[in-house]
Amino acid sequence: MAKYTIGINELKDKSHNLWKSVLAEFIGIFILCFFSCAACTQSNGDLTLISLAFGLSVFMAACTIGHISGCHINPAVTAGLLAAGKISVVRGIFYVISQCAGAVAGVASLKALISDVPGDGPAGLGHTNLKNISEFQGFGFEFFLGFILVLVVFGVTDENKPDSRFLAPLAIGLTVSLGHLGTVTYTGSSMNPARTFGTAFVTGIWENHWVYWAGPILGGVAAALLYVLCFAAPEIESHDLEKYRQVQQTDEKEGLKKYPDLKYIDEE
Repeated sequence: MAKYTIGINELKDKSHNLWKSVLAEFIGIFILCFFSCAACTQSNGDLTLISLAFGLSVFMAACTIGHISGCHINPAVTAGLLAAGKISVVRGIFYVISQCAGAVAGVASLKALISDVPGDGPAGLGHTNLKNISEFQGFGFEFFLGFILVLVVFGVTDENKPDSRFLAPLAIGLTVSLGHLGTVTYTGSSMNPARTFGTAFVTGIWENHWVYWAGPILGGVAAALLYVLCFAAPEIESHDLEKYRQVQQTDEKEGLKKYPDLKYIDEE
């Protein structure tokens, strides 16, 4: 039983699901860091542009790799799911390693493509750091950023709320944008340890770095436990589940009537 919690069995999976997921996490956060940090280098202080860039990047990644790895692309999300028993220890470790490597690769690629970095802060490239606040205050901001992000992730991916899954990528992306709009002037609104690790590694600036790991991860774990213990949706009764399936099948049939070519896409 323990090996399934630890996840050793996943290393022997012949379908290579773990390795596909690890690659998906790498690609997802690579794109997040590349495009979002690129937006930071040309924002000229426009916080809305930065907020939208990060939110849209997460939205795009969730739509693209969500079905493969769950699109964590954030050690705080991975830690929350691990604390709630949703993923194995082995998968969690490989995800975090992949996320950090993807973040470094994304920021390094951006730096290689631009000769002059006019971005925010002394290092540009969207590196996060505390601005006119103490480390304790920064920890508090990042704690609540990780908390609200993971709380939303659990809420929209709850298996007993199947309808909310259609909105999951948008809801999570908007939560990231909200976090940036609210706190970007204080901590840079990281809410993602790997994202900050990527810019710190490339720029060589590690000041207050612990804040960006401890804050979001502890906030994410707290949110995960709170949701599982208090807020989780009640289990769907069998007759309700059957009713939901019937409605879903009806919707699919109606869709095929309007767009008959869809059936050929399905068959492929």
